[in-house]
Amino acid sequence: MELRHLRYFSAVVEAGSFSAAAEALHMAQPSLSVAIGKLEASVGVALLVRSPRGVEPTSAGRYLLDAAAGLIGEADEIVETLGRFGAGTTGRLSLAVVPTLLWHRLPHLLRAFADAAPDVEVRLTDPPPWTAIDLLSRRTVDVAMIMVADGPRFAARHRGQFDIVDAGDVPLVAALPPDQSDAPDPLPLPTFEGRTLVLPQRTAAVPSLPEAVDDALRAHHVTPASVHTAETIQTSIPFIEAGTAWGVLPDPDRASLRRFDLVVRELAPAPRPLRALVLMRPGAAQHPVIARLLACLADAPAKPPGSPGDPVR
Repeated sequence: MELRHLRYFSAVVEAGSFSAAAEALHMAQPSLSVAIGKLEASVGVALLVRSPRGVEPTSAGRYLLDAAAGLIGEADEIVETLGRFGAGTTGRLSLAVVPTLLWHRLPHLLRAFADAAPDVEVRLTDPPPWTAIDLLSRRTVDVAMIMVADGPRFAARHRGQFDIVDAGDVPLVAALPPDQSDAPDPLPLPTFEGRTLVLPQRTAAVPSLPEAVDDALRAHHVTPASVHTAETIQTSIPFIEAGTAWGVLPDPDRASLRRFDLVVRELAPAPRPLRALVLMRPGAAQHPVIARLLACLADAPAKPPGSPGDPVR
């Protein structure tokens, strides 16, 4: 028994005649008659009663008609679901995203992605950048989103290892303790002279915030009294909230730091921003689900400077 024969049989019963069914199926009537004959031969029982008025199902035919409706419906659903896999609207996607991008920017991307692909299950983890890269290399996640001090340099270093897409600038701002509410906006960068500064630990594998802050302070001859090292950007924030240090932090959408008990100010002159990057294994951008995610990134209504969604050269 073949599924197409069940479709033919259902069409004949619904139309009430071979000629009308053949026309609806866009096939020759003799071919349709042969197919129904093969179906009856395969099940060993007559399914249709033929008369001058047309055809009617036998009792066995009525049973098959009901059963065939369920089988055809399930088959159509399978084909439709497989089509959604091919279109990137169903499936599973695992992301490793550094916490700073989780605070504000990623929710906007996930909202757009959920609208475009509501049946895709998204799994999310928030490691530091070097761990995100390792998870991607070990195929534990499909996509990693990190921030780096120099996008093109990072891309050149990892060319061939990853496909890299630009996700826009991540501005750096002054993050001050709550008692600094009278600080000017913008805050002159030399104000950090003689202050205790907190920075996340640096890693040669992913030059990011510490290197960017060092470059900005060095360029303007600013020397902090001391530098306290925290494990990550997010673990540096409590020291600033407690008033034991000042910080220069990324604020991806100039809104991400509002959730913390900080005084946030623009810096003058503004340091060179970090760059948000989307990393994938080579060729992964052709996968329908990942391609749809990248399309949502490129179509984001509020793009930071730098045309996010473009490959990093």
